[in-house]
Amino acid sequence: MFHPRRTLRALLLPLLAGLALTALPAGTAQAASTLTNGGFESDGTGTATPTGWSTYSAAGQNSASFTESGGHGGSYRLTHWASTAYKVETYQYLSGLTNGNHTLTAWVRSGGGQNSAYIALKNCGSSEQRTDLPVSTSSWVRIVTSINVTNNQCTISVNSDAKAGNWINVDDLTFTSGSTGLAVKGADISSLAKSEALGGVYRTSSGSTGDAVTILKNAGMNYARLKVWVNPADGYNNKTRVLAMAKRIKAAGMKLLVDFHYSDTWADPGKQTKPAAWSGHSYSQLKTDVYNHTYDVLNALKSQGTTADMVQVGNEINGGMLWSEGSTDNWSQLAGLINAGYSAVKAVSTGTQVALHLANAGDDSTVRWWFDSAKTYGINYDVIGLSYYGYWHGSLAAAQTTLDDVASRYGKPVFIAETAYPFRLDSDDSLVNQIDTTGELVSGYPASAAGQLAWMNAVANIVEAVPNGRGLGVFYWEATWTAVSGNGWDPTDATSGNGWENQALFGYDDKALSSMAWFSHR
Repeated sequence: MFHPRRTLRALLLPLLAGLALTALPAGTAQAASTLTNGGFESDGTGTATPTGWSTYSAAGQNSASFTESGGHGGSYRLTHWASTAYKVETYQYLSGLTNGNHTLTAWVRSGGGQNSAYIALKNCGSSEQRTDLPVSTSSWVRIVTSINVTNNQCTISVNSDAKAGNWINVDDLTFTSGSTGLAVKGADISSLAKSEALGGVYRTSSGSTGDAVTILKNAGMNYARLKVWVNPADGYNNKTRVLAMAKRIKAAGMKLLVDFHYSDTWADPGKQTKPAAWSGHSYSQLKTDVYNHTYDVLNALKSQGTTADMVQVGNEINGGMLWSEGSTDNWSQLAGLINAGYSAVKAVSTGTQVALHLANAGDDSTVRWWFDSAKTYGINYDVIGLSYYGYWHGSLAAAQTTLDDVASRYGKPVFIAETAYPFRLDSDDSLVNQIDTTGELVSGYPASAAGQLAWMNAVANIVEAVPNGRGLGVFYWEATWTAVSGNGWDPTDATSGNGWENQALFGYDDKALSSMAWFSHR
């Protein structure tokens, strides 16, 4: 039914929200300095305009916003849904606020598919801040939005521009002092030097040939990650190459994460192969090897004025490193090897942060087992890094549970050391891509530049939401690994091909993808 009075009031409120409280229409609920009914418990079900909230729809679709049973914390929640396409906003105007940073926290779910679905803080005296709702159909996910209030007022908004049948659930909103954001908006660009040497080209979004580091920096990237292999067959990702790339990274004003694999090739949960030069060494010798190699690379970086800001002692070391001596079958020896690396890092630069990096952020029990053991055996570190690939490592909610748990349990900052998403499924070279079918994708995230951007924003949002400011940020893997003949996955085989070019941040036309916009995350 059409309600002219409600519609008129709904139209006026957003226009007048920036005015003094006395200018609001007669009969409007008194604006408060604290959030009212953030859990939507006051009205039961079927209420289009919950207590303390207002609803606005330019097309008169207020009924697309309503309360219903099935809350996150309490009995009820706010839902946006309609059987036809709709645009609706549920909002609350606050006044009398203390100026400064404020953070909105919300628990959300979404079936996806909307043109946009987000929570926002606006009319607060500074630029509107938004956080998109991640696609999560069954599990609740916590997101945050932070803003600097400069005019003693702010409007809290839940907004949907949706297609028929699209839905969101929102519940348990809080509005408190404090700020959020990501210190690290990074990418691994270990492939870049070899790509360039073999003729790889990188272009701006408009098609101009450019320097990949500069293009990424201009998109908002502020931290680069480089892997180090001891004596790789192709001569790349060794000390000399890392030194050269570090100069470019620092010249661009970025910070540097150095990722020690302690191998001549890829190290990950399935393989931690000792470098050939260290084969046959005793455990005692291996501790010295780790110290000397780590010190040598980092001291050379420091000497050329490009001191590492963060270091990974090992790469995805779920099962330990330098097998078999450093396996998790022998925690005391693994602890000795990691602590040798830690000591070398600090001997070069006490300010360099040491990260320990595991795969599978969706598996809280394994991550907890690992770091509980690390505590038991006296392993030293500053930061926890986790790989999180949504098509392999479980839901966003599961990853959030792990991030929140380990940050709290060990009192350490956490970051996503690796994540990625495809912008298409077909190959640009002869090797089949690792993710190449729609069935492998994360539900709600298509293989497109828009899907890639949405995924990266979702991952960034759960890291930003880690309590107590302990979510450092995210590294994309691997931004510059486009299909260039000779730059395949196997350093011993120039014909090996690249199964990852559909997850780079440059397209098959070598142009910067629109998904690079994730680097401008708050």
